[in-house]
Amino acid sequence: MKFFRRFRRHPLAAAALALLVLLTAAAALAGVVADQIVGQPLRTVDLDPARKDLSPSLGARTLDTLEGPRRAWHPLGTNKLGQDLLVRILYGGRVSLAAGFAAAVLALFLGCLAGGLAGTFGGRFDAALMRLTDFMMALPLLPVLIILSAADLQKMPGGSLIAAHVPPEYLSVVRIVVLESLLAWMGTARIVRGQILTLRERDFVLSARALGSRRFRLLWRHLLPNCAGPVLVAGTLAVGEVILAESALSFLGLGVQAPLPSWGNLLMSARPHLATTPWLAIFPGLCILLTVASFNFLGDGLRDAVDPRTREDSR
Repeated sequence: MKFFRRFRRHPLAAAALALLVLLTAAAALAGVVADQIVGQPLRTVDLDPARKDLSPSLGARTLDTLEGPRRAWHPLGTNKLGQDLLVRILYGGRVSLAAGFAAAVLALFLGCLAGGLAGTFGGRFDAALMRLTDFMMALPLLPVLIILSAADLQKMPGGSLIAAHVPPEYLSVVRIVVLESLLAWMGTARIVRGQILTLRERDFVLSARALGSRRFRLLWRHLLPNCAGPVLVAGTLAVGEVILAESALSFLGLGVQAPLPSWGNLLMSARPHLATTPWLAIFPGLCILLTVASFNFLGDGLRDAVDPRTREDSR
């Protein structure tokens, strides 16, 4: 209960959590919005001049279509193909949020594994693993992602097995998740190692070791559960970083590939039309901005709730 009381004292974090829940729910209900509210499925293309490049409008309007006057509601407007932008943003949110969560979870797992083993075993193993971590942290993230994202997934280790079980249009998403998770575990590894170096000299760990607990059991039962707070904070921040990296790669044409929408490739497709239809870039960009900022604010709130001394020390 103290955790929730401390979290509620952080208004920006509470507002960020509410916004993220709203965005996730809206993305989950994208099909309902497309079919029941807007009345235009995701893959529908309408080349009728009356439906192309419509500006945002909160209310329904009457369009002089080739089939006669029709009532239509496109709150965020339409693109060059007559596709509703709200529908595409909601479906793109599914891809961007799912990729962010999946890559962050996988990166947390790898980071906890590396940091836990390094902190528990120590010695040369710890030194070698931390030098690998330092080397990986020294790599420029975006250039490395750009180079690796051009690689064929089927030629990577285990890539052919993934390709055999994943629909072709989702292969680009899987590739981005794998690459970003492999390049985002180092911060978590350092956090977990530091926590374990502190915890392994505590009385409850020494007691468990005296009772004959082996190192793996100590790591799994006693050390990692006590690292949950800092890892949770690192995870929320990692989701925002992964979404931002995915958007950058998709904007460059190296991330999620059409016809599957994501916030990044919606920005890429809007780039040639910024002068005439700027809303095609404004709304996806706003979604990226709000989502990444919300995860950062949420991480700050969780950090203060997990360890209230951080707020006291900052005063």
